[in-house]
Amino acid sequence: MRVVLITEAYDRNMGYLQNSLPKFFGRLGVDMHVITLDLAPYHQFETHRKAYANFVDKPLIPGTVEQMDGFKLHILGHEPKLGFVRPVGLEEKLRELKPDILQTMAAIGWIPLDCARLKKKMRYKLFTASHYMVVVFPLATAGLPWFHPKMVKSFLTRYLHGRWISWQTTQFYGATKDCSEVAVRFFGVQPSKVSESEIGVDTEMLRPVSSAEDEAERAQFRSGFDVKQDEILILYTGRLSPEKKTPLLAQAVAELRAQGEPYRVLFVGDGDDKSAIEKFDGAVTTPFVNFKELGKFYRGADIGCWPTQESMSMIDAAACGLPLLVNHDVRASERYDGNALKYQLNDLQDLKAKLLEMKSPDLRATLGKAGSDKIRSQFSWESKAKQRIADYKAALGIDK
Repeated sequence: MRVVLITEAYDRNMGYLQNSLPKFFGRLGVDMHVITLDLAPYHQFETHRKAYANFVDKPLIPGTVEQMDGFKLHILGHEPKLGFVRPVGLEEKLRELKPDILQTMAAIGWIPLDCARLKKKMRYKLFTASHYMVVVFPLATAGLPWFHPKMVKSFLTRYLHGRWISWQTTQFYGATKDCSEVAVRFFGVQPSKVSESEIGVDTEMLRPVSSAEDEAERAQFRSGFDVKQDEILILYTGRLSPEKKTPLLAQAVAELRAQGEPYRVLFVGDGDDKSAIEKFDGAVTTPFVNFKELGKFYRGADIGCWPTQESMSMIDAAACGLPLLVNHDVRASERYDGNALKYQLNDLQDLKAKLLEMKSPDLRATLGKAGSDKIRSQFSWESKAKQRIADYKAALGIDK
């Protein structure tokens, strides 16, 4: 069975689905290929481009093919079309690869539209997906009537072509429950074709401290950031941009330290709020790191905290045994149920109170173990790959 996954953007340093899931497909015997445009993740957002400017890997060269871990990466060019990017040479590449299954990363846009248009000619089964959560799709919570100009525009530019794509689709995967809700309400995805398939974790790289070598690595890591043995290290990974409210966490730690509490916080990432964070006592920043290096950061910390938006980093941290602290309004509850405390969103005093509650080593150990056990059993990329392969084979009429 030949599977082709197509994505608008790709970076070799990031542990996103388009890097990780194909690796396990390949291990499980799938003839796996990834097609990407010559674009970096978040290329369409200026603040994101600035945040990742010093991290993204070498450029993607159209027309080249790279052998990756378990799959081949094919790079296409792109062209602007009606304000969005469209693949150049997609039909020719699909004729070359002859996929049995074509999996897109989106349910609307030029890529799934072209894939749906070519489906009958190429005779593959089309699967789509979406990662648009409510928190990054304001119309979902705007409460506007259907006849409001913004809703009408969304219907004409998203829903109509999305419904046509859905008609050509075998199955749609929502990364979370609210991703599926957004896709059905705004992207025209038929409810009967929806399956939820949460983002996974590479549990080989992301695992708890479990050996003398891990303990030594943890001690060395903490020493490198001048973290004392009895200090509680909080970790945040991701963009340091205003919507993430990272200075709020830095302020909470600084105020706790002023009271004599043994807290430190390490921010792994970059962005406009970096200088504001560094002004607070006990807060340190370090640039983004390759996803293969993240495990030692999580294993070296004591608490993982994301003050506002959901993040894939939550499940990565949980896989490494970190207890989580998230806000009360986070929707992707499968990421934190049983392994996190919640604070009132944007409430500095409540954030401090919850951090103090997590001063208990027993509480941190209980939450951390619950998280790592859950991720290993429910969120590993290997288990996700096996389920997808079963879905693909069913669509092709192949016996398991």
